[in-house]
Amino acid sequence: MLNADALSQLRQLKSDIKDNKVVFPGTVKATNGRFGFVALDEGRDVFLPPEEMQKVLPGDRVNVTEQEVEKGKTQGVVDELLETRLNTFVGRYLIKGKGHFVVPETPGINRWIFIPPKERMNAQQDDYIYCQIHRHPIKDGKGQARVLRVIGKAGEPGIERSFTLATFDLADTWPDAVRAQADSLSDSDIESREAGREDRTDRPYVTIDSPGTQDMDDALLAEPNATGWTLSIAIADPTAVIETDSPAEQEAFNRATAIYFPGEPLPMLPDSISTRLCSLMPDMKRLALVCDLQVNNDGSLGDYSFHQAVIRSKGKLSYELVSNLIEGREDDEIKALPDAVANSLDQLHQAATALRKWRSEHALLSGDRPEFRLRLDENKRIRLIEPSIQNEAHRLVEECMVAANRCAADFLANQTAGLFIQHPGLRDDRADNIRALLDSHAPHLSGVDAHQAEGFRKLMKETDALEAEVPVKAILSRQLARAELSFKPAPHQGMGLDAYTTFTSPLRKFSDFYVHRLIKSALWDTPMKPLTEDQLEALQAAQIRARQAANSLEAWLKSDFAKTLSEEPMTGVISRTVPAGFFVRLDANGLEGFVSCKDLDGKYSFDPVTLRLIHNKNGRIFQLEQPVTVSFAGVDEERRQINFKLVEAQEIATGSSSKDG
Repeated sequence: MLNADALSQLRQLKSDIKDNKVVFPGTVKATNGRFGFVALDEGRDVFLPPEEMQKVLPGDRVNVTEQEVEKGKTQGVVDELLETRLNTFVGRYLIKGKGHFVVPETPGINRWIFIPPKERMNAQQDDYIYCQIHRHPIKDGKGQARVLRVIGKAGEPGIERSFTLATFDLADTWPDAVRAQADSLSDSDIESREAGREDRTDRPYVTIDSPGTQDMDDALLAEPNATGWTLSIAIADPTAVIETDSPAEQEAFNRATAIYFPGEPLPMLPDSISTRLCSLMPDMKRLALVCDLQVNNDGSLGDYSFHQAVIRSKGKLSYELVSNLIEGREDDEIKALPDAVANSLDQLHQAATALRKWRSEHALLSGDRPEFRLRLDENKRIRLIEPSIQNEAHRLVEECMVAANRCAADFLANQTAGLFIQHPGLRDDRADNIRALLDSHAPHLSGVDAHQAEGFRKLMKETDALEAEVPVKAILSRQLARAELSFKPAPHQGMGLDAYTTFTSPLRKFSDFYVHRLIKSALWDTPMKPLTEDQLEALQAAQIRARQAANSLEAWLKSDFAKTLSEEPMTGVISRTVPAGFFVRLDANGLEGFVSCKDLDGKYSFDPVTLRLIHNKNGRIFQLEQPVTVSFAGVDEERRQINFKLVEAQEIATGSSSKDG
């Protein structure tokens, strides 16, 4: 036995070792495999082997030590859990023998997690469940979870939407305080707030939108004048009926945006506010924040002003009807329009045409990429995918909204507080590849400084019609940075504008709602609570989460719909390339699927400069915007990814011959 002195010395030795141990704080990063990494605060990554990865969860803040496993190679050992950020997650309930587990659907958790008997909530085999970490695996790598809610089973109508909401922690119900606030509002609240506002109820404002739209944000009016047009854009004014920092405003901030899930959107504001009380419905008095602006004959903007007004829309017009009127067609619905409305629509079209011409010459226009509409059946799955045609009426509304938003950005740029959308253009981390691309395929543009607004505009415009061996414009477009919210004005490179914001969708986007608060506070000293830097970061994160949720649900629905495709050849274009293969977007319905290099003859190398896949021996190339023919090859259920198989020309010819025969 050790005597007291020996024990004391041993304790002192352990203490000395602990004191002298070098630990590094960092954040756990998961991979698709069983291993992972810790992104150290000092800026480098440390490898975590599978046995250490078992002790942590994605996003955990930990202290790690490094140990050398062979000369020049080290790996991390988890020393201490500082903070865990993964609270809830979703998965599938699995019973193996006497063990009950959750198979997480959260990326990076590549293990089953045990669910103890008292935490199972009567979940059954293969149920989708919403869980919480009950016991962290830091001690022995054996974590536990508790079931918070059973979401449902695969195949149930609407399970895809319910599962997506749980995955991204999105609320489908309103807090009691928000519901009470919404229920307390009525048309009398509109009447009580009319005092002091301009009465524009006799003006021929109209809304132009899809027939099914209920949350109508905007109404338009245009009149000719000596140097162009007076364009008037009336925007719904929910800030007039929702008190600052009230439950409804707080919930709108948390949601950040309405999410247009196929078939059943998730609104930002309760329906009683967004589709009834504040929506610019026809023949109803509604409160509006109006931007009046001068559009000159050349499409440039002149003076502008903002007004608090009461309007009464003279009609909810469909894009199709307005497009038909613009094209000179006549039908009973067009003939029934009041003369004042028809005249205003004609002037709106002329003003929008001038605005678009100015933007095409002095800014940047986004290309008309084909869009598709998902039609769902009674089980809330895709029944049909049909093209969504963008016509002149869509472009008319777009130009009016962009013009009004430019005025809002200009106004806020001269105030003490603002909110802007900035877009830095090309990603900084791709600068070397982009320079190499231009040197090789557009040398006359290699000296352009794309960080400057003028240089970026020049680069994107001149590559638009560039004839080169590779699709330079498409390659550049795949390497754009993400637009971000900012309190300070900065260029929006993607639009080619020196400053930009949006205020035209306050029923659907909290950032627009907040810009209303800013404008009204600056002009009429109405109360507001400024956002902090942390809140701005949280708002942007919520916007990203909403976009990811919408994409995730669409991917699930589309992958299920793809199973109805036959193996007949289908035409499409290459939309994205990666070292492992390329994605193809089908011409007929916009579905995107993956063609793996493993299914192609020979080996291919990926060129990060041209984003091309090149055969190592015969030089065959696959690149962006290249037309290809593919057939359906199945669905990767785990990734919810559609897979295609390349159909070669000789296979198509053989197939045609067989049919002819």
